[in-house]
Amino acid sequence: MSLNNEHNKNLKHMHLLLNPVARLVKSTLLVGVAGTFTFSAYAQQAQQQEQAEEEAGIEIISVTGSRKTIQNQISIKREATTVVDGLSAEDIGDLPALSIGEALESITGAASHRENGGATEITIRGLGPFLSATHINGREATNGSGDRSVNFSQFPSELVKKVAIYKTQDASMIEGGVAGVIALETVQPLDFGKQRLQGEVKVNYNPDESNVDNSLQSDVGFRGTFSYVDQFEFDGGQALGVSFGLQRQDISQPEGEYRSSSPTGSSLWACLNDPNNTNEGFYRGEAGDCEDQVSGSKNQGYNTQIDPETGNAISAGTPYAWTGSSRSFRQNETSDERDAFFLALQFQPSSTWDINFDAQISDRIQAEARHDLIFLQKRATPGVTGPSLITNNVGGILHWQGEERIESAGEQFSREENYQGYGINVEHYATDRLTLKFDVSYSQTQREELQISNRGRTSSRPFFSWDMGEHIPHFSITDFDVTDIANFTDSLRSRMDRENVRKNEVVAARFDFDYTLNDSAFTGIQGGVRASEMNFIQFGGNQGNGSRSEFTLSSEQSAIDILESCQIAFPESGFLSGVSDGDLITLLDSDGNAIASGSSWATYDNVCFAQALAGDDYAYPEVEYINAGTKDVTEKTTSAYLMANYDTEMFGKFIRGNVGVRFVDTDVTSLGFRNEFEIVTNPDGTLTLASGDALEQVSGGGGYTELLPSFNLVVDYNEDILIRGGIYRGMSRADPSDMGYSRTFQTDDDDAPTSLSDLIIGVNGSGNPNLQPLMSWNYDAAIEWYPNEDAIFAFGFYYKQFQGGFQQQTVLEEFIIDGERFSLPVTNSVTTSDKSDLYGLETSITYRWDSGIGIKVGYNYADTDFEFEDSNYGDTFITDVEGNTTQLTQGIVPPGSVPGFSEHVFSSQVYYQIGDLDTAIIYKYRSEYFQPYTSNGTRLRYVDAVGTWEMRASYKVNKHVKVKVEAINLFGAPKSQDFYTQGNLGEVNDYGPRLFAGVTFKY
Repeated sequence: MSLNNEHNKNLKHMHLLLNPVARLVKSTLLVGVAGTFTFSAYAQQAQQQEQAEEEAGIEIISVTGSRKTIQNQISIKREATTVVDGLSAEDIGDLPALSIGEALESITGAASHRENGGATEITIRGLGPFLSATHINGREATNGSGDRSVNFSQFPSELVKKVAIYKTQDASMIEGGVAGVIALETVQPLDFGKQRLQGEVKVNYNPDESNVDNSLQSDVGFRGTFSYVDQFEFDGGQALGVSFGLQRQDISQPEGEYRSSSPTGSSLWACLNDPNNTNEGFYRGEAGDCEDQVSGSKNQGYNTQIDPETGNAISAGTPYAWTGSSRSFRQNETSDERDAFFLALQFQPSSTWDINFDAQISDRIQAEARHDLIFLQKRATPGVTGPSLITNNVGGILHWQGEERIESAGEQFSREENYQGYGINVEHYATDRLTLKFDVSYSQTQREELQISNRGRTSSRPFFSWDMGEHIPHFSITDFDVTDIANFTDSLRSRMDRENVRKNEVVAARFDFDYTLNDSAFTGIQGGVRASEMNFIQFGGNQGNGSRSEFTLSSEQSAIDILESCQIAFPESGFLSGVSDGDLITLLDSDGNAIASGSSWATYDNVCFAQALAGDDYAYPEVEYINAGTKDVTEKTTSAYLMANYDTEMFGKFIRGNVGVRFVDTDVTSLGFRNEFEIVTNPDGTLTLASGDALEQVSGGGGYTELLPSFNLVVDYNEDILIRGGIYRGMSRADPSDMGYSRTFQTDDDDAPTSLSDLIIGVNGSGNPNLQPLMSWNYDAAIEWYPNEDAIFAFGFYYKQFQGGFQQQTVLEEFIIDGERFSLPVTNSVTTSDKSDLYGLETSITYRWDSGIGIKVGYNYADTDFEFEDSNYGDTFITDVEGNTTQLTQGIVPPGSVPGFSEHVFSSQVYYQIGDLDTAIIYKYRSEYFQPYTSNGTRLRYVDAVGTWEMRASYKVNKHVKVKVEAINLFGAPKSQDFYTQGNLGEVNDYGPRLFAGVTFKY
């Protein structure tokens, strides 16, 4: 089953809305003409007021651009009763960023995870995105990654009016954010209050792309945005507001990579590096994989299991070194296409009703043609690899040599992600004091990934060595030319995968009231109820989370003919020059003399290669719902809250804020599939469990109920100084992908069982639908000085106490087998009751001089004792059904911290705005952090510290036209990652800078 086929109608409908651009422009102009004839009363009033002011001789001073955006940011923080930072634009398209991710990064304490050179997931105060919640127009946003983070590169900043991060919460907010809540808002056309017709065209040029012969994208990319806002007044005081916007993006995302095998599966090992051990490791007595014993077990390496006699790991004290199954270079041809459409309708039938409808649709397709040169790595050559190995103090390899195969490989990859969000909000002013609100919403994200993986390898094992440079390794190969396609004719193979096919949707409704109190310290009472249902489906196939078709060379085919017919020139000059110390590969003769060097290899067209091997069977396989690999999780939540707002004077100071409590009840149901089974009675009276081919549906569940109190206080110490505090209890739910349900029975066939209790002794399982949320108590205190509307000096302190960790635990689950009820032990991941602390300091400084130069600085420091143990090479424990905890392994890598935790997050901006010229230089820094994988979040991966520069400048030609230039990653800072432990280099991504130039038309 393909989600593309399943939702073909929806996608076609969306593309009719978005393409071609000419049709939309024509439709929009017709609407604009109609709006001109009807003319908005709001626009008329604004023009009449402006004319009156001019006639009266009043000087109108209008603040725009960077200065106005920062003034809005200061105002958002000052007026709020919670700890919040945000950005708000006067007009659609005026947010000063190329994406929502880049916009959020400019907010104090926020940082992003970079993919393809741009900001994607956002962390708040150094805490991972799974601890945050994201709302669009006050509603939950879905995603296609299987967790609860949101890929902000999916949403164009040009169509968003306001972004904010709420670092403390009140009872009215949807639960789910321990770190904070990220809120995006689109425009409400009547509240906008003026007519606006706006278009923007940007061209994208990436210097690194000019060196690439890209089959998927041209050197120059395109990004076009159009928006229209208008208001109409009718007889009887009725008013209608209309706003819509669309964007088409078609750009490249150049990226060069050095890669090692990842730790998600069984491809990266800590191999023994002991000269006295010739049975395994790098000093083994015969050639073979370093994690295998010459005589004994396979796939072992350093053994972390506890030796009961010593209480330590079996391999304790033995030196080791990290080696993956391969190390490789990857050259990419890339493309990023995105269509986005935002719509808002606001209708006020009378002064007591306000009805809003909004919709957001985004369809994004990322594609890559990948070309890999792979050096297989695990094999140890006796007498060579071990004695020559050089490592650092954590076992990361700095020099390696030996004999092993080399591959010219390729992948053709595409990911399509479609987001749809709709909502209707009705607000009724029932009396002068009572306001009633009703909101219903729907959000859905679908993702699908298609991939072709090809391989051609050497038949022999050439001798090669490599040495770690400043950023990446450099290889030397003896008597072997990697640019000759004829050297890769062995073991040709092509795989076609359809995987990570996911659908995530949320349906929700809420009812709220707001009652104003008079002549009281408490100014109002708010309350409401909300019901939501989240559903996450990941479709299964013959490869678990997807399906694969595999093709190899037939006896009638010639390997060299296929390779030569599909061969292409290496697509890039200067490959990885930004992170290499010189040429990547040096060719040596048999005497060790260098005879050639370069940074390219023999490559081929991936689609041509796959078609040649697959022939008439060339097609991506289907996934299916009824499959053992399917995950189907439904989370139903009911919540209610009551909150009192206060605004009064005490001890000569004005104070304001709120106090409230939120009640949350959540039930989880998880569906899965397994092979049907039958209890068979043998002639001797013993029992066996026979498994059939048909699949049957199984289900599990869980739930929890929590109370979330909150208190926020703002003290107006004087006209310029505020003292702010907040206390709230927060919760972050488990990722939907971790709450799947897969269960199979363990049997004991050796003791001649004659009863079910003797036959079935346990359960093998993965996924836990009863995973409890991570809970925290959160405390914030801050002092803020506002010397003028362009300046703020804010200093804050926060403390969070988490309750929850992650550990394997054996619990009893109920099963009905052959009509009988059994309680059987299942070992699975659970949320523990462990407690940990996090402390943080946060500061924001903004100031502008009369010269037009202004600065904005944000810094966040945090420290925590939270520990996340790696499931392979960390300390691991198991708790039995009686609650007894036993250590299973003694690790060799230190634990990670909270996923996404960075100790230091810093952002700064210097802007200069005089007259119609507006310029800014931005610097952002984030220290290293642990970033979990989505495929196996139990393994440690560290993203190294990095600082990036951005720049933007604009010039207002006249009141209708503005020209802009913008750049991200101005100096081409790469991203590097370490696997298992810091110092064991795993991956380096070289993006280069991204440049944009455009013109905006506004009427």
